Amino acid sequence: MTAAWAIALLILSPLAAAALVFAFPRCGRWLALGTVAVVGGASVQLTWKVLTDGVQIHRVGGWGPPLGIDLRADGLSVLMLLITALIGLAVSLYAQRYFAAHESERPLPVNPDVAASRLSAAILDKDSVRRSAETPLRFKSPTRELVRGDRNPALHRERYFWPLFLFLWTALNALFLSADIFNLYVTLELLGFAAVTLVALAGKRAALTAALRYLFVSLTASLFYLLGVGLVYGQCATVDLASLAAKAQPGPALWVALALMTGGLIAKAALFPLHFWLPPAHANAPAPVSALLSALVVKGSFYILLRLWIEAFPALMTPPVAQLFGLLGAAAILWGSVNALVQSRLKLLIAYSTVAQLGYLFLLFPLAATPEGGFTAWSGGLIFLGAHACAKTAMFLTAGNILHAAGHDRIQDLDGMTHVLPVSVFAFGLAGMSLIGLPPSSGFAGKWLLLNAALAQGQWWWVAVMLLGSLLAAAYVARVLAHAFTRVEEPRKPHPIAPVMEWTALALALLAVGLGFASHGLAELLRVGAPVAGAMLLGGAAP
Repeated sequence: MTAAWAIALLILSPLAAAALVFAFPRCGRWLALGTVAVVGGASVQLTWKVLTDGVQIHRVGGWGPPLGIDLRADGLSVLMLLITALIGLAVSLYAQRYFAAHESERPLPVNPDVAASRLSAAILDKDSVRRSAETPLRFKSPTRELVRGDRNPALHRERYFWPLFLFLWTALNALFLSADIFNLYVTLELLGFAAVTLVALAGKRAALTAALRYLFVSLTASLFYLLGVGLVYGQCATVDLASLAAKAQPGPALWVALALMTGGLIAKAALFPLHFWLPPAHANAPAPVSALLSALVVKGSFYILLRLWIEAFPALMTPPVAQLFGLLGAAAILWGSVNALVQSRLKLLIAYSTVAQLGYLFLLFPLAATPEGGFTAWSGGLIFLGAHACAKTAMFLTAGNILHAAGHDRIQDLDGMTHVLPVSVFAFGLAGMSLIGLPPSSGFAGKWLLLNAALAQGQWWWVAVMLLGSLLAAAYVARVLAHAFTRVEEPRKPHPIAPVMEWTALALALLAVGLGFASHGLAELLRVGAPVAGAMLLGGAAP
């Protein structure tokens, strides 16, 4: 398979599967698994081509910039594609049983007008009254709308989950392969619309409120980004990332453009202080959706920020700008960690943990912008990104298991959970180990490289922030485990959980730990097409 075929399959196969699911909704599960196989194989093939032949560029239709569209795969792109494929596989396996486990939920209420007409017919027709006795009529307070066993909310959610999930996967793959700032905008919009709709799938008032808040933030942020793209094109007469790096010169118009684009992307990435939409969205979405949001969706905006500041506009990445990114990241680490520590619900704790862990990624900007240790920071930040994706997906899937088994996710009422879900609790502990940064996990490898870069550059304040963030992460992970491992005289009887739901979470947690042994190989992959150069620093010196 050539690189061009691999790139085409990465975008077209999930798109075609999403369209087919709308036509054949009962085949959603199987089409998703088929997509996993195709996309996984294409991702591995493209990774091999990048490792052996270097950066791969596919000119769509044979036209290159400035008139045509380029799709580009380098080390960073294929790493993000591999992470997306792994998370896509895990979510596909988990969601198949997750929605089936909820099929006994109460039916959804029908439209009140339809319900009223049915009630009137039942009053006037004795046969209707007899049939209504066979199918009981229930009333929901306070609106007292008529409810019949017509629709099941879990079946309704599953029907729309699969096509939206596949559309989201399409947008992510296209985003990671796009080589110009306008196509990055298009794919970011597709990603946002799919993500917002997935958040609303739960159907509850809180979920709909969170989805609307997310939608307003996403649309406003997209408008800012698009205005910035227009200004950049007016100044440079191109939107191609490689061309911008050669043509862009610092000036008021470009500074305004980058400020607009960065503000929009920071809001979409849920970086402090524009993170307010993320915890409610995570807490009220179904568990597979929360995992996708935390592991992949917010990373798309961070990916674009990396491309913009370090690849397309390196001349504008001045030390004050780099330090500003670092300060926002440090504030996110501390604010998110402290809020996670005081949450009463497990999903909210994990959501605020996402806010905190995203802060580590933004420390990459002040550390990678300096030649001394720049590639070390680049590798460390992106290895930590992969660790976070696997660990946070495992955590959200575990929270979904606990919520289904116990009927709640209140942390103080998780006593004895190890008797009920030992595999899930073990998965949560392993994932927490990676987020804390304990060896030999990939979280440790990523943080260790960031620490080495900071020490080599004499930026000791980032070292202090990372160490304090790790201590706070250990505190909120230990708080959950302390309740889960508390002995109880009579273990509660849980709702049944499909084994695949537990083992999927455990597999991802093990992967978050095991990738630490592959950190050297990941660093070599990230060197292909990297916008920063230099030796890998270990212990403050090149090995």
